[in-house]
Formats: sequence, structure tokens, C-alpha cells
Amino acid sequence: MSEGALISRFPLNERGRDLAVGDIHGYFALLQRALDRAGFDPARDRLFSVGDLTDRGPECAEALDWLDQPWFHPVCGNHDDYVCRHQSCDRENWIQNGGSWFQCLSRAEQDSFAARYRMLPIAIEVATPAGPVGLLHADCPFPSWQTLLDRLDGGVTGGQLRAIKNICLWSRRRIELMDESGIEDLVALIVGHTPLSAPARLGNVFYIDTGGWYPHAGGFFTLLDLHSLTPVSLSPSP
Repeated sequence: MSEGALISRFPLNERGRDLAVGDIHGYFALLQRALDRAGFDPARDRLFSVGDLTDRGPECAEALDWLDQPWFHPVCGNHDDYVCRHQSCDRENWIQNGGSWFQCLSRAEQDSFAARYRMLPIAIEVATPAGPVGLLHADCPFPSWQTLLDRLDGGVTGGQLRAIKNICLWSRRRIELMDESGIEDLVALIVGHTPLSAPARLGNVFYIDTGGWYPHAGGFFTLLDLHSLTPVSLSPSP
């Protein structure tokens, strides 16, 4: 099965806004409400996602419809990687973490999801008026963004690629240590993976998973404007 590029690069959006959203986890209706409140215009604006499109929520099957939208651009999250590796991953662990929806799909449907998810990049770089902004799901494995890009552009494979992906998709080291050293060669790095009660910043690393996927416990979607690095939607959906 072919895979997509490990990096996706986007030029400056001169027509509208670039917004980033935290982990979605199958709550696309609530995400749409947040976009509506923020006045999102799909004809001019772009929405970048830090990954984890599915698992846990009631609308996981709608992920493919969202991926068909020309304005929606996610990186791969650790839950998305379960889909990519569905034939070899720890299925019991996945089900315990919200993956039961996938097990109910037909073989053809599973293959369709896996093929589309394997096209998700590990990293996204977006040009902004202030300079490049990067997106990963969890963390950058190097102090320099350019080092990560060089490794991924250089065709890294095997164990080296797995080690890089493990940090990009799973690491919480930075936030656990409250490490404010930041990432060189970027205006900002935007990540999710670690659910927080409010968006947070460590150096130039912005954490924006504020639990839009657990609205029953007060979570909400944060939409971060990549040009101003300020949230445009912070209130829970009504």
C-alpha cells in the first residue's frame, strides 16, 4: 500500500485565515459548531488539525468526508496510526482506547480508511506573515525543526523512522518536564495529544487539545489562528 509524503508544506494564505484545532476523536458535529461560531469560511480559510481524527466519539465514520474537503489538512496522530497499522497493531489496547468503531466496519471499509490515513503526513509546515509554523501531533524529536525536515526529506526508513514517529506521535516529555526550550527554525510549533483544561504554551510550542472530544466533562475545541497565534474559539458548544 502506497503512503503519502511525510511532510506537507503550505504557502501563505493571502485570502483568509489559517486555523488549527486540537484532537477531534470523532466529534465532528461539535467541531463544525466551533467553526461556525468562529465564522470559518471554507472558500477562503484553511483548517489544520494536529491529528487523532477518530476513536472515542460518535462520528468516526465521517472522517473520510472531512478528509475530502480541500480546506481540511491534518497530520497523523497516534490514534490515526492505529488505523494505518490495523492489521498488526495491539488491537486490544486500541479497543480500550476507543477503537471499537473500526472493528465494526467491513473489511473493504477498513481498507478504505487505512489507505486514506496512510496518506496523512507526520509533519505540516505552514507559511505565515511572521514565518513558518509547524504542526505535529505530540512533539518534535529534535531541538530544530529543520533537522526534523531534513531527516524526513532524506528518506529515513526502518528503525530510525519508527523512532522519529514515536516521538512525533506519542511523546509527552516536554509538557511533563515543563520544558520551555522551544523549537528552533519556527515561529511556533502547534501540537495536541495531551488534553488540557485550557491551551498552554512552553517556549514557542503551543498545546491546543482542550478536550473537544469530552464535552460531557467540560472539554471544548480550541481554534488557534496561525497568523496571530491567538485563539478565536474557546467556549464550549451550547
